[in-house]
This record gives sequence, structure tokens and C-alpha cells, in this order.
Amino acid sequence: MARPIWTGTLSFGLLNVPVSLMSGERRTDLQFRMLDSRDKKPIRFERVNADTGEEVPWKDIVKAFEYDKGSYVVLEEGDIKSAAPESHETVEVESFVDAAQIDPRYFEKPYLLVPGKKAEKGYVLLRETLRSTGKVGIAKVVVRTREYLCAVMPNDDALVLMILRYPQELVDPADFKLPDGKLSDYRISSKETAMAEQLIESMAGDWDPTQYHDEFRARLQDVLTKRIKQDGGSTTVEDEPTPREDASTNVVDFMSLLQKSLEANKRTPAKKTAGKTVKKAATRKASKEPARKTAVKKAPAKATKKAAKKAAPRRKAG
Repeated sequence: MARPIWTGTLSFGLLNVPVSLMSGERRTDLQFRMLDSRDKKPIRFERVNADTGEEVPWKDIVKAFEYDKGSYVVLEEGDIKSAAPESHETVEVESFVDAAQIDPRYFEKPYLLVPGKKAEKGYVLLRETLRSTGKVGIAKVVVRTREYLCAVMPNDDALVLMILRYPQELVDPADFKLPDGKLSDYRISSKETAMAEQLIESMAGDWDPTQYHDEFRARLQDVLTKRIKQDGGSTTVEDEPTPREDASTNVVDFMSLLQKSLEANKRTPAKKTAGKTVKKAATRKASKEPARKTAVKKAPAKATKKAAKKAAPRRKAG
């Protein structure tokens, strides 16, 4: 069974609920080691002095901040501890806000709050009150050595603690040139809007995360399994097809695409759309270049006639 990151309290107002903070995610990434291609031995990374090239033991390594190019200020252990938060094993809710007010971009990483023994009443009280009011609790939490902003929210029978990003960690969309203004500015008709809404409604359904899988990881796992079964993993596995270059155009018949999507009652596949665009582009290209292709085919014939004329006098002279 997984171990708690810490065991402490969840407090709101004067209520304190004993809880354990548990990780709410599971990493499934495939891990790789770097090997020397000559003898397939693992590569070891060493901590070396940039000037002398000598390895530096951990006891002689200090933390420093580069405030200017090549200029550093060294931080002592006490300096770092003085900046660390005092409270480590507590989630103290500071305020409650409407869940819909939080921009999804702020959500970063989930944790689970598990109630301690005989703490179920306070746990359920907070969970169901948050659910009925549509609120989430905003708090601060320390995970290992760093303090984070977080949101406490209900999810089925659990209270989830979601780590939130700070505003300075988000990129402002205003930094980019994005389309604004009215629909009419982009020649979007009311009929196109209505058909788009109809398409979305026809594709609407309940969120079921079990229907989605990490297909890249699965394919990579198959490749690894095939390699392992082969002689020392030295046999070359067939390469996957080279991805086709993406073809796009600024002129799109939205009405046609929407209508086709509605008829198919499913999302317009990006690959098929791209494929059609590529075929159209190839057709247009072919239609523009018939003369050049004809010229290329006739060139050998002309060369053959010239060669025949030159060869004719030689045979007569012989």
C-alpha cells in the first residue's frame, strides 16, 4: 500500500480533520538508460569541476544563484531553511470560491486527502458541503520542502487536493496575436454557427476517461517486447511509416465539412482531411505541369532522331 507523503490536519474555520496526504497520480512512463553504443555498457554521469575536470564529492557541493553571467551568490543551508514554511503537515483553508471561477490552466497536480481514524464525520461534512454549494477551498500546503497554492474539492467519495499554479507561471494569451472581434469579421454566417452547434450536440456524450489510452506508450512497449524476444535486441525492428507532411489551406469550406461531419455523426478525422488536401494539391500541381512532363518525355525522341541523322552518313561512307 502506498505511503502517505505526510499525516496532519485539514482545517477550515475552527474545524480540524485529521488526514493523510497521498499522491493522486501514477507515472507510467517507460524509463530508459543511456548506453555506450560500442559495448552496450551503462553510462555514468559524474559531477566534475568545469575548470579542472576533477570529480567533486557531494560534501563539497553548494547551491548558488547566478545573478549575472558568470557571477554567483552562494546560499547557506540556513538561508534556505529561513525561507521554508513553518507549517508542514496541515492544509488550512483560507477562503472558499466558486469552482467555475478557477481557470483550468491553474490546475497542475492532484493529491488525495484520506481521513484519519474517527475523522470521517468532519471529512464527509466538508465534502458534501462543497458539493452542494459548488465551492472549492483555497489553501496553502507544503509538499516535501516547498509550499504550494492548492484547491480542496470533492470528487465522488474523496476530497481531492489540487496543486494550483501561481499567476506568474502562466503565459498571458495577450502575448500572442489571436483572432478577436465579431463572427461577421470572419465571414461566419448564422447558418454555419447553427450547423456547428448541431454537430457538437450530435457528438456530445458523457466523459469516460477509461475510453482513452496512451497509444504511444503501448506501441513503444510492443517494440520493446519484440526487441527483448530477439537476439540481444540487436535485430532491427521495421520502421514505422514516415509521417506525411501536414497540408493546410487558409480557404476552408466549413459548411461542407460540418455537413459531412453531421452525416457521419462523428468527429471529422484530421488524417482524412489532410489526405484529401494532399490529393487535391497533387491534382492541382499535376494539372499545372502537363507541358513540362510532355517535354521531358519528347526530349529522348528528339535526341534519338539527331543521333540517327549523324549515324546515317557514317554508314554510307563505310
